[in-house]
Amino acid sequence: MIGTLFHSENVPVQDRFDCWRELVGRTRSSEVISRHVDDFHAEHRLMELGSVTVWSSSFLPARFRRNARMVRQSDPELLHLSLLLHGELALVHSGQTHTFKAGDIHVVSSSQPYDLQSADAGHRHAVQGIGVDIPTSLLPLPQHRMNLVLGRSLPAHNGLGALTTQFLTSMQAQADLLQPADAPRLGTVVVDLVSAWLAHVLEAEAALPPETRQRTLARRIQTFIQHNLHDPDLTPPVIAAAHHISLSYLHKIAREHMGDEPVATSIRRRRLEAARRDLADPTQRTTPIHVIAARWGIVRASDFTRSFRAAYGLSPKDYRHRALSHYP
Repeated sequence: MIGTLFHSENVPVQDRFDCWRELVGRTRSSEVISRHVDDFHAEHRLMELGSVTVWSSSFLPARFRRNARMVRQSDPELLHLSLLLHGELALVHSGQTHTFKAGDIHVVSSSQPYDLQSADAGHRHAVQGIGVDIPTSLLPLPQHRMNLVLGRSLPAHNGLGALTTQFLTSMQAQADLLQPADAPRLGTVVVDLVSAWLAHVLEAEAALPPETRQRTLARRIQTFIQHNLHDPDLTPPVIAAAHHISLSYLHKIAREHMGDEPVATSIRRRRLEAARRDLADPTQRTTPIHVIAARWGIVRASDFTRSFRAAYGLSPKDYRHRALSHYP
């Protein structure tokens, strides 16, 4: 497991808000207040991934205020990215007010004042979200360009925004299974994703280092493959065309950023792994084997049997029988 966990129920009532505020203050240099201090409830996981911090939190309505005096006194030079999962927030930034609902992403900078609070601060409706705090020195984008995205709602429902959202939510869901040794690598992935996404928003991808662009493209390709395993026409040329790159460049990306596994081999391995999971699922014991194979893009039963035996040493039928033998 990586990360520090906080559950307000484990703290005396009179200390809950202060303990939570102290944890939030490790990355957020802002004044935090709430109308619910006397009976505050919150859950918080703080994950330190090298220089990057990712946190997930559920808390009663609160207000995060950073004024000009606080900026002058101390500036950690962080970009704060927030993905709102539940609730509604209102942000005052640069003289403008923006509201955010579940699914929205916004960013603010520790170098500028802001005032963020729950839209229904008087009600006991929990706000839930995931935050990312990144040193601005790690983002390969000029500050004057970064200023253009501060404070406003950013596209997070498709493309790189959706990929960033999926990665953050998946990482939080798997936090208990991750190890401390994974933290620096995960931090690098977060920086690359956020950098590429913001650059895309700013139409400035050319400003990103080639290595960052390639790593981000590799993750987009892997996600595309996983989401299209059911399609029997999923082939390297189709993948290259979908990402507007040449077939030779696709193979180069695979060699350098996808574990040196050929793309066709990766597709076949993922399909067989998915089919193997279904064969071992007792709730699918009556589903014909050829239906499971076709579900994962392998339409010829003979091809499936041959490939499965080569990968696992058993025919699909024998594997299913062995996997389900201990179930009633």
